Amino acid sequence: MTMAQHILAIDQGTTSTRAIVFDSSARPVATAQAEFAQHYPAAGWVEHDPEDIWRDTLATAREAIARAGLSAAGIAAIGITNQRETTVIWDRASGEAIHRAIVWQDRRTADTCHQLKADGAGAMVAERTGLVLDPYFSATKIAWILDHVPGARARAERGELAFGTIDSFLLWRLTGGAVHATDVTNAGRTLIYDIHRQQWDEDLCRLLRVPMAILPEVHDNSRLFGTTAPGLFDAPIAIAGMAGDQQAALFGQVCFQPGEVKSTYGTGCFMLINTGDKALTSHGGLLTTPAYRLNGQMTYALEGSIFVAGAAIKWLRDGLGVITHASQTQDLATSVDDAHGVTMVPAFAGLGAPHWDPDARGAIFGLTLGTTQAHLARAALEAVAFQTRDLAATMAADGAVWPAALRVDGGMAANDWLCQFLADLLDTPVERPDHLETTALGAAFHAGLAVGVWSGLDALARTWQRGARFVPTMDAARRAALVSGWQDAVSRTLSRR
Repeated sequence: MTMAQHILAIDQGTTSTRAIVFDSSARPVATAQAEFAQHYPAAGWVEHDPEDIWRDTLATAREAIARAGLSAAGIAAIGITNQRETTVIWDRASGEAIHRAIVWQDRRTADTCHQLKADGAGAMVAERTGLVLDPYFSATKIAWILDHVPGARARAERGELAFGTIDSFLLWRLTGGAVHATDVTNAGRTLIYDIHRQQWDEDLCRLLRVPMAILPEVHDNSRLFGTTAPGLFDAPIAIAGMAGDQQAALFGQVCFQPGEVKSTYGTGCFMLINTGDKALTSHGGLLTTPAYRLNGQMTYALEGSIFVAGAAIKWLRDGLGVITHASQTQDLATSVDDAHGVTMVPAFAGLGAPHWDPDARGAIFGLTLGTTQAHLARAALEAVAFQTRDLAATMAADGAVWPAALRVDGGMAANDWLCQFLADLLDTPVERPDHLETTALGAAFHAGLAVGVWSGLDALARTWQRGARFVPTMDAARRAALVSGWQDAVSRTLSRR
């Protein structure tokens, strides 16, 4: 009997759910995707219906397998990658969520975080978790749900409820409620996981009012987590890999050596640099985070998180009607010589690294009667690159070794103009892989390692193929002038709180 050689990756993102079947050469052979509704019940609040996510996950998984011409027996394992920090609490008996999922972008707990900082809790949180006190992370969302759903806190204390980020929720559903677990990369984004001792932290749970009875077990990224429940597919499938989306992309870009870095451009932008077995402490607002753990051996990363990247393009399309499709931004950007003095600071959900200002709001500076849709589109793309440069400069200041090239992925990385502007602004070559679905590929790699489709990291590294390389051409004076204008705009956007 021939062993199955295909891996199904479930990539559950902020605005859509994708399922991709990869072969043993790491090539995508079939894809299915479904967008789902975003809910904005109040200013700065963002929610998802977990049932929408579960429905789309199962439907896209089945569709991708069928499109690949396979049955479940042809799938060696499932790997899951997910939007991180998004918080679900569900009833252990019924499996039903007690509240809509609170999304990573949600800012409703900003006042709680400000108060915790004022009380002096920031230092302990940073020391143990590598994170900053910000509504972005899961713990204050957990407490909010328990405080606002009648009876939920008492039920949580009795062990009747379960918390999970989306990976954990999907694992629970896929195994029919048999497994309540997560991996180190998702646990490390909750504010209550000690990334050095590698366990849930009782002091932080007490501080942030999270009952430990609701927490999942934490495992390596590559292992047998469980098996799909009867009736979901035509045969049981092993679930053998899990990783938060940005760490999955780092793994999918085969950044296995200290100093190798990737930047993913989706709804937000996330840059991670591998720091090996050393958990570097940032002095400039970056996060210290688990990159992956294999066979009990932790690899760490420094991460810069930008809340709005592709979301700004979506706003131009859906909010202003400036464009009808995201791909138009490349033609618009190249149709003008510059942004005509326009600078966009897309702080629609506050500013992430290195500022961590949840109260900042978006602004556009330099508008004149000569401003056109092309200038707005170019300014939105430029803002993504400017924010990336801020992250790169902070990583260098924190002592990370800057690489010979930046590897990019995500939907926006298909934009040649953006990739060239990134190279110019960073004064560093930008490399784009042949296939941009590196987040899903990272989940597939983890699952494939666990079941023997790939023998080790060297085998994974051999699968990476460069699709395009962009070399810097901008002169230093021009670069300095652009960066100065950006920094001035950001300084006028910060909340001063």
